[in-house]
Amino acid sequence: MAGPTPQEPLKTQQKCIAIFALVCCFAVLVALIFSSVDIWGDDEDGITEENCSKDCHIVLVENIPDDLSFSMDGRPHLPVFVGFHTLLDQAKHSVEVVSSAWDLNSWDLETIPSPAKQGQLLFQRLLRLKSRGVKLKIASSLTNSTELKALATHNAEVHYVNMTVFTRGGLHSSFWIVDRKHIYIGSADMDWRSLSKRKELGVVVYNCSCLALDLHRVFSFYWQLHERDYIPSIWSKRVTALYGKNNALQLQLNSTPATAYVSTSPELFCSKDRTRDVDAIYQVIQSAKTFIFISVTDYLPLVKRSFRGTSVTRYWSSIDEVIREAVVLRGVKVRLLISFWKKTHPLTFNFVTSLKSLFLIHTALIFFVFIRFFSHKEQNDDIQLGLNHNKYMVTDNAVYIGNHDWVGSDFAINAGVGLVVKMNGSSGDRGVTILEHVKATFERDWRSRYAQTQNVFSQYVLKPHKPKYARSYKYVHK
Repeated sequence: MAGPTPQEPLKTQQKCIAIFALVCCFAVLVALIFSSVDIWGDDEDGITEENCSKDCHIVLVENIPDDLSFSMDGRPHLPVFVGFHTLLDQAKHSVEVVSSAWDLNSWDLETIPSPAKQGQLLFQRLLRLKSRGVKLKIASSLTNSTELKALATHNAEVHYVNMTVFTRGGLHSSFWIVDRKHIYIGSADMDWRSLSKRKELGVVVYNCSCLALDLHRVFSFYWQLHERDYIPSIWSKRVTALYGKNNALQLQLNSTPATAYVSTSPELFCSKDRTRDVDAIYQVIQSAKTFIFISVTDYLPLVKRSFRGTSVTRYWSSIDEVIREAVVLRGVKVRLLISFWKKTHPLTFNFVTSLKSLFLIHTALIFFVFIRFFSHKEQNDDIQLGLNHNKYMVTDNAVYIGNHDWVGSDFAINAGVGLVVKMNGSSGDRGVTILEHVKATFERDWRSRYAQTQNVFSQYVLKPHKPKYARSYKYVHK
């Protein structure tokens, strides 16, 4: 009987090596999958997608500086600092906070002004959460924050997001999640000015665990980026969006049927099924039938990027064009209220002048675009005092409240979130809703003495100056 050929042991050895290599590859793949997933504990208090609450209560919160005076015909809203304190009153298990700033104690001021005391009080309550058995988790990009270090010494968990390595941008997000039942989203951040000297607007939503679970997934996304310099290619299902523009959450808001979802930016930070902020804004504008009211600190359809060591600025048409389409193609009335302050980009006036050119009255066509600038005296020691810091839009059927100004670069490289709420049914059937509250707030600001037409600021328009061989811009004062 013939023995094995010399090649057979070699083939067997090669098969073993191949099998071993496959097993190793599989093990490495499994390790990579689990290394890119932050394994969380059980759902907070047993809350899941199946049993979460959809019967919610929403409240508009606003900070109006003492030196701003408005007519009293508008509806009074809950102050922002009261909204934060009510959330802390509700907290039993956890408080999760994302903020672009941490300056509640006004460390940089030699004498602490009376308005800053609201920030101190809030900071002290955050420090005392540990004594109540409530976990405090914070996501931030501020690695040198004195306040975050102080909170960490009181058992707060702080994870840092290095936005520079991801997009060369910043973390502009501002939201709270309490017990994965209650949330806050708005323009106010953890800065004493947001509670006293700066004009802010946001919403607090109570007993809305379905929406809170989805916002918590955005928080989880940030949380997992701690000490990372890359975005994992494989993510846990725990950061996949539950709701979006094509499958919004059906819920009751103050006993009125509505839909809602959370959007994020930049696109790199949009996990599976998450709607981009820009797409959320598109949807709200495109669904408007009669009016669109927008209030932002800055409006600048430009995006600035670094390319091969040089800075390149380009026109960013995304939002600008959809506004023009709403006016020209559907005859929607647009009001745009922009803040005028020391950091207002001069080109802002050129872009809004272009938008205003759509204000035409013809025998067959009527286009309405109205633009005003919100201006208030500024203190020399702080350019943000009295600043209108709002970042929202309201239409005849929806409201969008976000963290970004409407600047191309913000959406392209900075992290932020937005909340879209759309009311079901006709306005006559649904009564007074969050839409009516936000609309009334906008109209109050629009009619105030602080909202002025562009003509008042026309000396700041940039005019092209063309020398023989080059093109530059210069200020022209009329």
